[in-house]
Amino acid sequence: MGKTLQIDISGIHYDIDEKTESYAKKKVAKLVDYIPRQARPSAFANIKITQVNQKNNNKYECEIVLTLPEKVLVAKDYAPNALAAIDVVESKLRGQIRRYKTERRADGVRTGGIIAKLKKSLRRK
Repeated sequence: MGKTLQIDISGIHYDIDEKTESYAKKKVAKLVDYIPRQARPSAFANIKITQVNQKNNNKYECEIVLTLPEKVLVAKDYAPNALAAIDVVESKLRGQIRRYKTERRADGVRTGGIIAKLKKSLRRK
């Protein structure tokens, strides 16, 4: 299994230049390290960067939709710079992926983490 993530990037009222595109893909591709191995082949990221015109200055909104098996993670934030907005949203997604990995199964057992594995091993005895 490769450690690649399918990434689609688009701009709304904003022309995405090569620098922004490569930066966004580089930052979001790092998220694959946090995604569980079984979810990596079907993971897909959709990045939307929007320029929001205001009276005094422009702001940039970045929204990343990360599609994983059985879950869709969405993070959105504003910043005065498109690259800063990408940084903030990438950080938010890291936390969401961490919670995704440790969600409870239907029977109430935690599926991830060292403590959950320790409890599972102690339960067997």
